[in-house]
Amino acid sequence: MNWNDAIFQVIDLRTFSNVWYWLAVAVTWSMVSHWILGVPFDMIYRARRHGGEAAADLEVLVAVNVRRLMNITDVAGLWLMGFAAFVLSALALMGFWYGFELAQGVFCLGFPLTFVALMNIRMSRQFAQKLPTGDALPAALLRMRFWIQVIAMISIFITAMYGMYHNLSLPLGF
Repeated sequence: MNWNDAIFQVIDLRTFSNVWYWLAVAVTWSMVSHWILGVPFDMIYRARRHGGEAAADLEVLVAVNVRRLMNITDVAGLWLMGFAAFVLSALALMGFWYGFELAQGVFCLGFPLTFVALMNIRMSRQFAQKLPTGDALPAALLRMRFWIQVIAMISIFITAMYGMYHNLSLPLGF
């Protein structure tokens, strides 16, 4: 057995039949739904439940993250959008036209994340104009978390269905 065979047995590039890919999908969507506008969910929950100092901390952290995201989008937003479009187009071409399974898997993970990024930018723009205070801020962040989780469920379902179709359509799994 040579080194190449040993490496490619440990690092399997077949995406949809690989447990590491599905672990990455689960961790990615878990992290995305935990951090809303850069604020952890437990902080939002604590501010909603207890108010007071926790709510003030939440308002400060949201304001900082909104300014940070607005600065990034104002300075490099067009370049980032172009780069993301290029990467997603390249992944779609390599994955679905040329049949490279790893590119298909990364596209199935990356494409829905662009919608989450657009939701973050949209909400940041709204909060930059007028940041809600009191109970309205945790409510808005929890509403956004709900929609992120909806996108995650749809994305995981479509990816799982496509992955099963892909695995079943291959003769002997290769």
